[in-house]
Amino acid sequence: MQHHTPRIEDNFLTRREFLCRCGMGMGSLSLASLLQSSGLFASPAHAEPTSISPLAPKAPHFAAKAKRVLHLFMNGGPSHVDTFDPKPLLDKHAGKPLPRENLRTERRTGAAFPSPFKFRKYGQSGIEVSEIFPRVGECIDDIAVIRSMHADVPNHEPSLLLMNCGEARLIRPSLGSWLTYGLGSENQNLPGFIVMCPGGYPIQESQNWQAGFLPGAYQGTYIDSQHTRIEKLIEHIKSNASSLAEQRAQLDLLRQLNERHLRQREQDAQLEARIQSFELAYRMQIDATDAFDVSREPESIRNLYGEGTQARQILIARRLLERGVRFVQLWHGAGQPWDNHDDLEVNHRRLAKQCDQAIGALLEDLKQRGMLDDTLVIWGGEFGRTPTVELPTPGSNAGKINGRDHNHYGFTMWLAGGGVRGGYVHGATDEFGFQAVENKVHVHDLHATVLQLLGFDHEKLTFRHAGRDFRLTDVHGQAVRELIA
Repeated sequence: MQHHTPRIEDNFLTRREFLCRCGMGMGSLSLASLLQSSGLFASPAHAEPTSISPLAPKAPHFAAKAKRVLHLFMNGGPSHVDTFDPKPLLDKHAGKPLPRENLRTERRTGAAFPSPFKFRKYGQSGIEVSEIFPRVGECIDDIAVIRSMHADVPNHEPSLLLMNCGEARLIRPSLGSWLTYGLGSENQNLPGFIVMCPGGYPIQESQNWQAGFLPGAYQGTYIDSQHTRIEKLIEHIKSNASSLAEQRAQLDLLRQLNERHLRQREQDAQLEARIQSFELAYRMQIDATDAFDVSREPESIRNLYGEGTQARQILIARRLLERGVRFVQLWHGAGQPWDNHDDLEVNHRRLAKQCDQAIGALLEDLKQRGMLDDTLVIWGGEFGRTPTVELPTPGSNAGKINGRDHNHYGFTMWLAGGGVRGGYVHGATDEFGFQAVENKVHVHDLHATVLQLLGFDHEKLTFRHAGRDFRLTDVHGQAVRELIA
């Protein structure tokens, strides 16, 4: 028989045991926090105030030109000489070996391979763009084309991590994580960093959007955007196991347990991040359902973006950006779709058709809404492709001689909006397109430039870990001032 009023201490469970026994859905875990913030019920008088969200908006080092980022990641490495870096000299040398001084590659390649696509000049700037990207070409006066990118190695795994995290081998936070760490988010009801990749994870999986040694709240939230129903897009977005009254009672108790546990562990960062994720999970039930529902867009806007998974996820990205999400990364497939070692003409044309209309529509739509001025759009892959044909190898490219191999010595990326100098071409590869030779831009320089546009000195946005201050660019990189308007 009990001789005193029941207390929580008398029946204390570990967090793991409690969650296993109560069986509630992930979305319901934060109902208490939401109800409290809405004023529907008050915290106990003795409760300590909850901590500020790690995603609360923060000021950058100096006035920023961009407030948010959309990264269009062309997974696998699109060919620069077939998209945004025309090399007419390849036609003259078609089928012939290139001069050795132009042939910088450790990989086995053959003779010069002219682009099967025609290029034409667009806009007042007259920048040449491939026929497979006509809608992007129409927006070229808002785009800065970097034709002198270079990376470290011609392999997908390290190059993906270098482009996304600034480090090819070790665990490091991704670009999106650094930006949400530095700036927070303008919408506390949605993640600050969202990644959409239809059909599953790419190579290196979630390492591409990892938080590394930063608090877990800054990691990218993965969405499989091949789905259209909100319950499929975001698992466990709603709880169907408990009534509202039951959830309220459970979460009132959970709140007390969490706060007690947190006090005992001196505001442990991982536990704090977990509590914040519970709160965010509930709030997402409201805002995510709206943001991911493209049927709420006017028919004219949906037609502008076009049909297909890529068009839909690019339209969703615009809806997320206008709702205050800080960083959105869109992957064009998970199975190296731009990695065309063979059948390049067919595959590059098909892949470009999947996204060209929607990218052009996005830039036009952002501009009409007054958002392009402070939204930075990034396009590109982890490296480029050789201007020579790839020779057949056992078990590879089926004996075909109509594709290109990986090339990290020179490739193209482009930036638009967000304070970027539109209608501008920066740098150049050699006359055949093998390597960057003029105004070279390393991936670290690109990252430094992105941070500069977002209001950060890349040498000062740091996080103390393992006894030293780390940054996205490590000990490298310079912001490319010529790219900034």
